[in-house]
This record gives sequence, C-alpha cells and structure tokens, in this order.
Amino acid sequence: MSTLRFEALKVSSARKPVKFEELDKKSAIFGSNVFNDKSMRQYLTSDAYQGVKDAVQHGKKIDRKLADYIALGMKEWALSKGVTHYTHWFQPLTGTTAEKHDAFFETSYDGSDPVEKFGGGQLVQQEPDASSFPNGGIRNTFEARGYTAWDPTSPAFIFGTTLCIPTVFVSYTGEALDYKTPLLRALNAIDEAATSVCRYFDKNVKKVTATLGWEQEYFLIDSALANTRPDILMTGRTLLGHTSAKGQQLDDHYFGSIPTRALVYMRELEYECMLLGIPVKTRHNEVAPNQFELAPIFEETNLAVDHNSLLMDVMQKVAERHDFKVLFHEKPFKGVNGSGKHNNWSLATDTGVNLLSPSKTPMSNLQFLTFFINTIKAVNTYEALLRGAIASASNDHRLGANEAPPAIISVFIGEQLTKVLAELEGVSTGKLSPEEKTDLKLNVVGKIPDVLLDNTDRNRTSPFAFTGNKFEFRAVGSSANCANSMTTLNTIVAKQLKEFKVEVDNLIENKDMKKDDAIFNVLREYIKQSKNILFEGDGYSDAWEIEAGKRGLSNFKTTPKALQARVSEQAISLFSEMNVMNHVEVEARYEIELEEYTKRIQIEGRVLGDIARNHVIPTAIRYQNTLIENVRGLKEIFGAEYETIGKEQIVLIREISEHIAGINMKVEEMTEERKKANELGAQESAEAYCDAVRPYFDVIRNHCDKLELLVDDEIWTLTKYRELLFTK
Repeated sequence: MSTLRFEALKVSSARKPVKFEELDKKSAIFGSNVFNDKSMRQYLTSDAYQGVKDAVQHGKKIDRKLADYIALGMKEWALSKGVTHYTHWFQPLTGTTAEKHDAFFETSYDGSDPVEKFGGGQLVQQEPDASSFPNGGIRNTFEARGYTAWDPTSPAFIFGTTLCIPTVFVSYTGEALDYKTPLLRALNAIDEAATSVCRYFDKNVKKVTATLGWEQEYFLIDSALANTRPDILMTGRTLLGHTSAKGQQLDDHYFGSIPTRALVYMRELEYECMLLGIPVKTRHNEVAPNQFELAPIFEETNLAVDHNSLLMDVMQKVAERHDFKVLFHEKPFKGVNGSGKHNNWSLATDTGVNLLSPSKTPMSNLQFLTFFINTIKAVNTYEALLRGAIASASNDHRLGANEAPPAIISVFIGEQLTKVLAELEGVSTGKLSPEEKTDLKLNVVGKIPDVLLDNTDRNRTSPFAFTGNKFEFRAVGSSANCANSMTTLNTIVAKQLKEFKVEVDNLIENKDMKKDDAIFNVLREYIKQSKNILFEGDGYSDAWEIEAGKRGLSNFKTTPKALQARVSEQAISLFSEMNVMNHVEVEARYEIELEEYTKRIQIEGRVLGDIARNHVIPTAIRYQNTLIENVRGLKEIFGAEYETIGKEQIVLIREISEHIAGINMKVEEMTEERKKANELGAQESAEAYCDAVRPYFDVIRNHCDKLELLVDDEIWTLTKYRELLFTK
C-alpha cells in the first residue's frame, strides 16, 4: 500500500468517534431556529402577524410599512439568539443555494452611534449580481442587476449566526433566474385547478396544497480517503477504480445495523434539522456499502423543496465535523447502486383530505379516482417533458440499473387498481341507469379501500409509481433540486385538471348529464387514452424497450436528447398557458442545462486524463521498472534460462506497456474530440460531448482498472474501492 493511502487509512482508524448527545427531546427543540408561527406571535404586532398569515394563506401582498414592522420583529428575534448577520437565501440555477451575508451593525457617516439596523427594505428586496449566475442569455455582464425578493410562504431561519431569509431571484426585467419562482407559479396553478375540480365533491374546499415527501439517498466516505481521490473532489464520483471483490452482492448492508460512526453523524445531523424545522423522521442503511437514506414527514411542496436544499448544505457542514465527505452524485461508484431522491407527491385540501387516498364512501372514492386518473393522463401526455425534468449528466449514469428506473417514463399502479380501471372503462356511454350507477358505486368504486389495503405492491423499476396514497417519482436524481421535477409535475397535472373541468362542465351544460355521469364518462375516455403509459412489468427488460417503442413512448437515454422536450412547442405552450414560465424563461433553462451538461463532461474528461497520466501511468512505469530490474537480475543469475524462469514477469511487462500505450492514445484522442466539440453550438456541443467524448471514459477506465490489478498495491497511489466503501 502506498504511503499516501496508508497515512489516510491510519488517520481514519486512529480517529476517535465524535460523541454527540441530544440534550432535549426533538419535539422540544423542533423549529427553535425558525421564525415560525410561535415566534411571530411573540415578536410581531397583531397587524404584522396577520399580514404574514394573509400572505401565506391567501397570497395577499405585504405593503412596505407593514414590512418594516415585520423586519423589526424578525431582527429582535434573531438578535435574541446571538445572530450578527442576515442574508437573502436563494436557489439560483447552479443546483446549489446562494447567500451574501450583511451585518446588522451600522454606524452613522462619521462612525459614531453604532446600531443594529434591519428594515423592511432589507427584508423585502436586495440586488445580487445577476450576470454571474447561470442565466441562459437573459443577462449580460454589463446588465448585471437582478433582484431577490422575500418569499413569506417559507419562514426565515437561523443557521450559525446568520438570519437566512428565503427569497426568489429574478432578473431586472422580471424573468425567473431561480428554481423557486416557477415552482411557486406552478403551485398556484395546481391550487386553482384542483380546487375547482374538488368543488364537484365538496363545496367547502377553498384551497388545495401540493405536498412532497422526498427521500434523500447519499454515500458517506471518510474525508481523509476522499482527499486522496482527485476525481471525487473534482467531480463527485470515481472516474476509475476496479470494483471490490465484495460489493453489495450479499445484501448485508441494506437495513442493517447502522455503523457507529455514521450513526453519530446522523444524530447530530438530525439535531441540526430539528432546530431548522426540517421534520426528518427516517434513517437507514441503503443497498450499497456506505450508502444511507434519510426522509422527512410530508410538507407543503415549496417548504419541502427549501428544506431539501438546506438539508444538503447542512449535511456537508456536519459531515466536515465528523471527518466525512457526503457524496450526492447519482452514481459515485461503478458496480453498486446509485442514489436517487424519490419525490413522493400528493394533493391535500384545506378540509384535511388527501385527494390521492381512497375513503370508505363512494363519493370520496370518485374524488380519488378523478385525481388519480387525471394524474395518469397528465403523465401520459407529457412523459417526454417529465423525462427532461430529471435529466442531468450524473443521472444518466444511474437510470436503467441497480433498482433505478429506466429512461422510459411509465406509471405503475398495481394489478388490483389496473382491474378497477378496466371495470371503469367498461362503463356504458352516456347517462347511467340507476341500477348501473348503484352497481358501479358499490361494486367498483366503493371497494377501492379494500383493494388497496392488501393488494398494493411496489415496482422498483418504475419511474412513476402509485404507492397507496401518493405517487412516487422515483427517477429524480439524488443531487437534483426537487423544484425542477415538482414544477413540471404540478404544471402538467394542473393543465390536465383544467381540461377535465372544461369537459365535465360541457357534458353537464350541453348534454344535460348529471354530474356523476359526466365525470364517469370523461374518466372512462381518459382511461382509454392513457393505457400506453401503464406498465406493471420489468422496466429493465429488452421486451419493454421494444414494447414502449410500439406504444410511442419516448426513450431518451442521454441528457442532450431528453432536454429537447423542454423547448418543444408543447412545453412552451404548456408553461405559458399555465403562467409558470414564458418562452424566454423556458429557453434560458434549456440553454443553462445544456451548458451544464457539457461542462460536467468536459471537467470529467480533463480530470480523467490528468489522473490517468499523472497518477496511473507513473505508478505503472515505476512498477514496470521494478519488474525489468527483476528480469535483468534473473538473466545475470540464470543466463539463457531466464527466458523460461522470468517468462511471467516478461508477459506482465508487456501487458503493462500495452495498457500504458492504450491510455496515452485514448487520452490524446479524447482531447482532440473535446477541442472539436468546443467549437460547436450549445445543442451540437452537448451531443458531441455525449456521443464522441464520453465513450472514451470507459475505454480509458478499463486500461486503468486493469493496471490497478497488475501493479503492486504498496505503490498504487489512489485509494481503492474496498477502502472507500468499507472503511467505517
């Protein structure tokens, strides 16, 4: 083992476990660093408090005078907790969060009369540089102005000694430059559309909220070992490395006893989450070695997205204190499971009803079927757009194997619900007789809870699966911002519900149908139209790929192809009609995501070439020289017999030379392909990096991994898979 790897392992093995003790019950500390309802009641005037509540519940605008009172109360609360700075916390299109800290502390022009100052102006709006963030051409360097604006629907929180105020981020001309703004618009669209449909069943419903429960998968790697791997540090994944003799094949890690060091990390992480109001509830070992998962209680989607973005930052900061590195990459290690971020989505009314949860009454179940079938119809219509919403260079590595869903979007609902839909499809056209209606409600609709109770199942190869009282969008990648997929999903369902309402009302008004008859007739047609998207089998099979093609479903295996659906006429029309994004915002995001894909593959190519030539080849030559000296020694001792005695060493020398030559040749070819790709336009460049540059990665890696098996372990400089995956 090389000195570098030995020292890294020595640091890991000698490290004393960090002790962490929770001093309070989680319920006692939950949200104590959040400017929540309890804090607002204590620090705000009644008018200021009501102003925030009206903004959150009814979307009313907060005037500047009221904002001054809110800012004053927020500042006093923050100062009482030792806070010294504040920041507008936002989510630009970088995939991470952004913040610029300003001190409360101010002085007069002559330096006297210091005071802690924070007013409505600082709370409501700030002006970060918009040109230095990804903007897809919306902003130029000489047009740098952009605005962050307070989002009162997501409460301010304290992290460290900084008051963080969740905000949207828009350009000077008003286009969204972040993930939050389109999401808020999509959530408003689904609220309006779903509320209108709900009133067929309950006139008391005034608001429908989209809910989200994400499941965050991740790897924990010892930071000392990770620091010996340039590929992990620069790209978040291993670009080379031979698979360990033992991986996940024994299935002994999944749901096993959590390693002590990882558990101590998790406990501190959960403590920080409790302070920040992130309701994490579940933790467990995942399938791959050193892979774990945490999941929260369901929340309103905007807040859930904020919490997930915040959590990923907190996870890294806590990991540093425990000498861990967190890997969010969808496929950091070859040959073992990758990581996803399953987005569990549902809709809830202000009357306390989960619209995707059946009940004991036929009327409630008709409501369930309405939202259930409309969601399926929406996915059927916009399956290519959903695929585009989860496309990334890193997720391309994950989709299609090791329990990750394939690139073909389909919906799994289970055998029993498939039978229910088949029976509904057989409903007669037009008005139902009293006997037909009674039979339908009692024997089909009324029995749905019993069907779900014992007969729901899961299909881990399904990208979009119904799991009892929610849909699970399993194809979302672990490093992704949930807002991208949730903006698309809520928009397409809102559009579909809007169309459903028009069709039902038309039958009621123009065909003189009863409400239930109209609903059944429309749902029956939707079932017929959506059959292509339903699939219960093995998503990895070649047969499904062939069948999906016959059904007309898209199969975009790479990001450059998948992203084109984001700027299709269908997509631009959808987002524009639903007031989620205009064509400028849609096209800008497409440009940004293409550019990000290209840059990530470009960086990986450069890093791989660097490691191959500056780590692997020198190490291989060093070992090869040792073998050459050994052969020379044999020749001196045994004379002509050395050719027989040293035969294996000679074969090994030749094999090492072939791999070295292969690496050099392929790195040179890859570099030339990168140069060609760099001269092309955005779409063509991304496709060139995908089709002409990326294939070299596997070839170069194969040569490097073969050398890892041939070269003396004592001089191999790069930490190996067995050490990265099994060091506790």
